[in-house]
Amino acid sequence: MPKSNPLREILGDLPLTAEIDWMLRSKNRPRKDHYNLTRLLKSLPAAVEVVKPFAEKAPRGKKVLFFATLHYWIEQSAYLGLVLAGMGHDVTLLTLPYSEWHKEKDKFTQRQRVLHTHDALKVLSPLVKHVSMWDMQSSSFTAHNTLHAHAKNGLPEKIQADIEEISLWDVQYTLMREVVDMNDAGDRALYDLRVERNTFAAKAALEWMLANKPDVVLIPNGLILEMGIVFRVARYLGIDAVTYEFNDQREQIWLAQNSSIMQQETDYLVDARCGLPVTDEMFERVADLENARRGARVWGKSKRLWQYVSSQGAAETHKMLNLDDRPVVMLAANVLGDSLTLGRDIFAASMTEWITKTVQYFAKRTDVQLVIRVHPGEKLVPQAKSMGTVVKEALPELPNHIHVIGALDKINTYDLIEIADVGLAYTTTVGLETAMNGRPVISCGQTHYRGRGITIDPNTWDEYYATLEKVLGDVPAHQMNEKQIEFAWNYAYRFFFEYPRPFPWRLMNFWDDLEVWPLEKVLSNEGMAQFKDTFGFLVGEPFTWK
Repeated sequence: MPKSNPLREILGDLPLTAEIDWMLRSKNRPRKDHYNLTRLLKSLPAAVEVVKPFAEKAPRGKKVLFFATLHYWIEQSAYLGLVLAGMGHDVTLLTLPYSEWHKEKDKFTQRQRVLHTHDALKVLSPLVKHVSMWDMQSSSFTAHNTLHAHAKNGLPEKIQADIEEISLWDVQYTLMREVVDMNDAGDRALYDLRVERNTFAAKAALEWMLANKPDVVLIPNGLILEMGIVFRVARYLGIDAVTYEFNDQREQIWLAQNSSIMQQETDYLVDARCGLPVTDEMFERVADLENARRGARVWGKSKRLWQYVSSQGAAETHKMLNLDDRPVVMLAANVLGDSLTLGRDIFAASMTEWITKTVQYFAKRTDVQLVIRVHPGEKLVPQAKSMGTVVKEALPELPNHIHVIGALDKINTYDLIEIADVGLAYTTTVGLETAMNGRPVISCGQTHYRGRGITIDPNTWDEYYATLEKVLGDVPAHQMNEKQIEFAWNYAYRFFFEYPRPFPWRLMNFWDDLEVWPLEKVLSNEGMAQFKDTFGFLVGEPFTWK
């Protein structure tokens, strides 16, 4: 992948060129680079003064390594690091000042980004120590290699395998498609860039963790890009790692301990909470959420619409699709390339393969009707390959008994759930919602509600086809019983309302949320009453529920 500016690449190899230019010309100029921490530079001095008295009084906490890359994660991480320091933790913020994960930038620009990051974050010291990966040299890394058998390219083979897996996911995530052609020059160049960057991050993270031995590593996402590889390094060394992401609701965060939050592993939630009964109030809260989605309304502290057209009723939808009395099977697709779908394959090599083989199977099953719901979220990522295109490639001539509902089609998913006799799902939450309506759901990807007794879970292609034959051979016999439906509602409540934790600042609305929850308010008695437990979970304290 060619450098964006060959001259700046040459200058970047010359000692002190970037530093001298920074001090004499660039430091005080308005930044035109997409990587911009100017707001952080201006706001942090006052923020540090707010936190100092809290840190002075706080009991000694844990040694925390906090990794962040990309400017928006770094902005939020600086403030979160201050909160943790104010609670007594010894925090090191390890940054990697990239702006784009999929584009190679010249060394001169990268060195100036490092300088800009140091300028923005230097005021954090001594409350939060800042270390840039770009400042770390790999010369001392070889001294640690003797600790690891089977080292390859300066890294243990396990980490090298992780780099290859994550780099492939990075390409899928970037291109928003599952098929990566290593014979294609563009695909290969992007993959090689991701391998190079992930290898660098793995070496730097391994070196730092071995030398400094943190108690816990805190990482956004923890699945893709350098965030994924830093998580893997921590787990390779047996260091506790906490990952986090955000849903559509303000003042909420998703957390995972020793797993990537994007995998949505909820066994701990089921073990601790799903044995408890669902009260009428809890049931009504779930129903209120479902009714908002059915009515194409925003819900709670969210601005997101999950449907773009409100419910028109089962009878009207049945008529609009020209369906008859044959059983209806609804296949609910995900958005290709979403990091919530990466690494979720079970018997299919990809969601694309699953949909392709499924529609080809149903092409011969004229005794049933297949309705494919393309995820409405495809509207938000037009660069992604549509699942409608996947269907068209699999079946250029679509039989009359197979219907494709596009992302923008005026059909509400919840009407489809109501008219469906059977549901097919990969990882979409629609599978859970279909089970809540008493319909049998065949779960085909490693989703959080699979294996809970509310879905049918084939593990091989043979099992999948056998399951289809069995269920379609006697649909009424496979309807869910009352106990299963009750558990589906119980699980839905836990997942929608207990799995997210209270948190003051979402990522993409950080500066707006900071006005609502400034540091002094977060660290006050009011803020701690709401968020203290969450901050504890972020540094590895066991999950509890109020």
